[in-house]
Amino acid sequence: MSDIINSKRSDIIDYLKNKSIKEIVNTKGQVLTSDDILQGVTLCNEILSQLMDSFVDYGINVFELLGLRNLSGLLGEIFVSSLSKAVPNQLKKNPHQDGYPDLLSVALKEQIDFYNKCVTTDGDIDRPISKLLFSPYKYGGFEVKATCGNTPPAKISPKPLVGESRVNMLVSFEWKAHHRSTNDLIGLLWDFVEGVPKIISVFFRNDIVEDDWSNVVTPKLGSKSTSISVMKKSAVKKMCDNWIVFINNETYINKLQNNKWIKNKIEG
Repeated sequence: MSDIINSKRSDIIDYLKNKSIKEIVNTKGQVLTSDDILQGVTLCNEILSQLMDSFVDYGINVFELLGLRNLSGLLGEIFVSSLSKAVPNQLKKNPHQDGYPDLLSVALKEQIDFYNKCVTTDGDIDRPISKLLFSPYKYGGFEVKATCGNTPPAKISPKPLVGESRVNMLVSFEWKAHHRSTNDLIGLLWDFVEGVPKIISVFFRNDIVEDDWSNVVTPKLGSKSTSISVMKKSAVKKMCDNWIVFINNETYINKLQNNKWIKNKIEG
């Protein structure tokens, strides 16, 4: 069993809230407060810790099995579910696995009525009648993407292992999407904190345009991968200007400020 699994940790993480941005508003006018976001972050972190703990007795590091790419997807999905549970009267998780956006606006009566017409309910499960109703969703919502960033190539410096903090080796980060129309984006930056993936910061923009994304790379015929578009550096900085919550930890604060990802001082 690895030291990462055996080590005792503290799951209490303190976050700073951006005093200048107390709420986010999507292009349809839906509002979420920074407290709403923080509730989603807290629940997401708790679930990730519980997931780790559920495998400890078997001597298995579940995050090692998943790998970084799958971990970003998993963390994003857990945050989507967590935020929808934090504000159940405002958002629902998109019931279609390929739907857009990830979180659907249901704050108004006409929105929830429309949503209910688009699904059949089986206990606690909402089954979409058609993908067309959920991609794109008529009333919009919020898209969620997660990244743990990039470290130097292995030929320059050994890559950190799964479970090891990446912050000191972080050289860049960006978010990826399947199409260039992705907007109303909640961007998550995460890292391993005492061996467990945790959200480091949450960013948001409602003015991401097609030119903020690279050309879509389509996989070769027969490939199991999907089409990918990468956010450009200029758009990453635009996202960083709108940080909503940030871990109250000098190592992370100094890293993102010293590299000029975040221009303004990070303080709550």
